[in-house]
Amino acid sequence: MTGMTSSARPLLNRRLAEFGTTIFAEMSALALRTGSINLGQGFPDTDGPEEVREAAVRALRDGRGNQYPPGPGVPELRTAVAAHQERRYGLAYDPDTEVLVTAGATEAIAAALLALVEPGDEVVAFEPYYDSYAACIAMAGGTRVPVTLRPHDGSFRLDLDELRAAVTDRTRLLLINTPHNPTGTVLTREELTAIAELAVERDLLVVTDEVYEHLVFDDAEHLPLATFPGMRERTVSIGSAGKTFSFTGWKVGWITSTPGLVSAVRSAKQFLTYVSSGPFQYAVAEALALPDSYFAAFREDMLAKRDLLAAGLADAGFKVFKPAGTYFVTTDIRPLGESDGFAFCRALPERAGVVAIPNAVFYDHREEGAPFVRFAFCKQTAVLEEAAARLKALAG
Repeated sequence: MTGMTSSARPLLNRRLAEFGTTIFAEMSALALRTGSINLGQGFPDTDGPEEVREAAVRALRDGRGNQYPPGPGVPELRTAVAAHQERRYGLAYDPDTEVLVTAGATEAIAAALLALVEPGDEVVAFEPYYDSYAACIAMAGGTRVPVTLRPHDGSFRLDLDELRAAVTDRTRLLLINTPHNPTGTVLTREELTAIAELAVERDLLVVTDEVYEHLVFDDAEHLPLATFPGMRERTVSIGSAGKTFSFTGWKVGWITSTPGLVSAVRSAKQFLTYVSSGPFQYAVAEALALPDSYFAAFREDMLAKRDLLAAGLADAGFKVFKPAGTYFVTTDIRPLGESDGFAFCRALPERAGVVAIPNAVFYDHREEGAPFVRFAFCKQTAVLEEAAARLKALAG
């Protein structure tokens, strides 16, 4: 009886049973099968700066990082992360005790939650949320408590009263994402002030996912929560090279926090990947030192792409929520006579040759997200123009 298990118990443990194959894998496979333009998964279709790529090649050739790098990350990268935080936000971190390099932001989130959450602890997170949040809270044995961002005046906004009501005596941690994926919302100074006051009042830890910190548009401004009163000592801030430098495959992320919180997260992280991305860490250290002109040009390029895709989606008949940050546009499909994002996204490749992601996958309250669909605009201009042309088929 080879291949049979000895009991009827499912193979996948019950904490992860609700998380099957990700929607990204399903939709990317659908894009390949149908020859569609993939605006589902958020990765660029061109590499980042040539000098950063060359820095990785140089590190490989010089033998830097080809063996296990130091557990906390190579000193050059930790120093560069600390310098970046100080230069941009006035946040001073000790590279030796207050910076930890991770296998992308995804591992940073997992390690932080596994380290800081006990079974039964509640974790408050905004929905819709990036899919790994729910899985990592589950792996840590925590209970996720969603606070829903809802459409208001052309963007998705946080209800601060709802947030306060979600915090109980069992709440351990707030998981904050700004700029926010998938909605593109950037939390305002007033909202962040209220979140900080709540965290201090209720003595909560906060994990902030800030991977889109350099992709903020129009009048929006990225304000790290750690800069607010009482937050430096209770906040684990997460950053990443993938989104900022367009090398998502390198998987280089980091956390900055207090020595105690960094030590706690490192205790979990060392048993996940131990270390990763050796030569790439040296390259990212050089990338973080690029002049401000790089970051400004990157943002301007993405802003133009946002506007191009948003206009194409509006022409096709979608209601468009123009994002203040990230490289995703959320749309409402109800003006097209549709209301089921899953069915719409599964049919869209045949109808228009484009792949998108149904936002409902990012909600516990699936009905809240049912009519919303996300498109990524981190693609070449010609690709976005072709996608906009194809989507016109929906307008009849």
